[in-house]
Amino acid sequence: MKTRVNVSLCLAVLMALGLWQSCKAPASELIDILNAPTESDTEPSSESDSEADSESDTEPQPDNSTQPTQSDDVNSDSQPEPTTEPSATESPATELQPGSLAVDQPDLLSEIRLGICLSELEDATEEPSQFYTVINEQEEPAYDVRTDYVLEPSTLPSRTITFDEQDMLSVVAATRAYFFRHGCQDLKVLRDGISAHQDIEVTDVLDTLDFMAQILQEDIAAGRPTRLKDPTFINQNFDVIRWMGYDPTYLSEERVRITKYAVFTHEGSRERTDTFNVPVYRLNDDLENEDFITQYTKQDVLSGIFEPGGAEFGKVEALAYLTRESFEDALMQGTAFVEFPDGSSTYFNVDRNNGIAYVAGVDPWQQGRYWYFREVTQLNGYGYDSAAKIPIEPGVTFAGDVLNIGLGKIIAIEEGDQNIRFGIVADTGGAFLPNLHQLDYFAGVFPDRASYQQAVSQIPEYTQAYLLLKKELNTEGD
Repeated sequence: MKTRVNVSLCLAVLMALGLWQSCKAPASELIDILNAPTESDTEPSSESDSEADSESDTEPQPDNSTQPTQSDDVNSDSQPEPTTEPSATESPATELQPGSLAVDQPDLLSEIRLGICLSELEDATEEPSQFYTVINEQEEPAYDVRTDYVLEPSTLPSRTITFDEQDMLSVVAATRAYFFRHGCQDLKVLRDGISAHQDIEVTDVLDTLDFMAQILQEDIAAGRPTRLKDPTFINQNFDVIRWMGYDPTYLSEERVRITKYAVFTHEGSRERTDTFNVPVYRLNDDLENEDFITQYTKQDVLSGIFEPGGAEFGKVEALAYLTRESFEDALMQGTAFVEFPDGSSTYFNVDRNNGIAYVAGVDPWQQGRYWYFREVTQLNGYGYDSAAKIPIEPGVTFAGDVLNIGLGKIIAIEEGDQNIRFGIVADTGGAFLPNLHQLDYFAGVFPDRASYQQAVSQIPEYTQAYLLLKKELNTEGD
């Protein structure tokens, strides 16, 4: 669709900024120069530069689509620590006042950095063909698929579109910011993925997020229903691409599978007790090398390797103790809200894993994959590092395959015959790398299974899904 930022233009801007000496350097060196701290970077700031922290390891539950799946969403440390149990709809959104600007614009150097990284990747990218090579979590080829078996041009049905406007704006803005702040450190999210075969590039995703944020800000500030809930406006201003779920092991199903994940409330203890005897571990910050964690399965960790006398004693901190059932649920969902006997409470979110792949079909308790946690205060989704995560909101966030479908894609799913729900891919997980047939819907924070089941009862298990990309020539309407 759109031509990516030209390197020569980026270098011309560098010269204008007095960085002309770098213009003869390779792109990788230019990025290092641009990443060097400036005077403003060293000044105190009232704003946090990090996005949040979490990655969702959503794992399918084939027998019951309303059971929450594994998701490693994290919580950031930029919000006040919760002291009371959150409700199922609670979210830390800031209300947009008329005339206010809710979405920060990337600074010039961030735009230049991202432009150089995209241009360098474009030079190494092969021309699209009829087939696409799907890659796995290690970014190795997994299988080939004909692109027209997965994506095809379409239109959005004329139905009622549902989503929370403020929550959508929040996650759209945070995902957009992630590209500019961390894209050059997390090059895999700059892959075009399978949508490149529909002539869709990462720059088109960014244009779409820009447009979504613009429309949402204008409509919220004006106090009117957003135009993004008008199917006519969507079809006029967006390219709608039908996504046909492709599972190489189950080719007869073309619909996309929708699993669900959530954060649940658990009782726990800061000290080991007879009831709460499974530790939630955090890796120590002063470790020179964390590679040792890849040597141990979950079963090894639970056997006591970090306890006094264990092979790795002294390398972790026990943040809390849970029952085995609660601990496995925390691993499955990626985040747990824990209440302690003294009345305090907090979130724990996954931080690092041992690099062992999740194995579909194996009982969760028998999985070798293990996650170390951090204590956090905000729900977060995807990020390449615990200090760089995307804050997410329930109801508008999907976990999906960020390598092949792509981070930041706007998704529409049909809910029955009357409704369409919008969301954004802002999270991922081991079960999604690769995965061209499934999304995981983030339902929220719940005190128990009953309230969760009620909240997701209208979300279908299989449905028709669409990708939305802003059209090049945009005819806006009020």
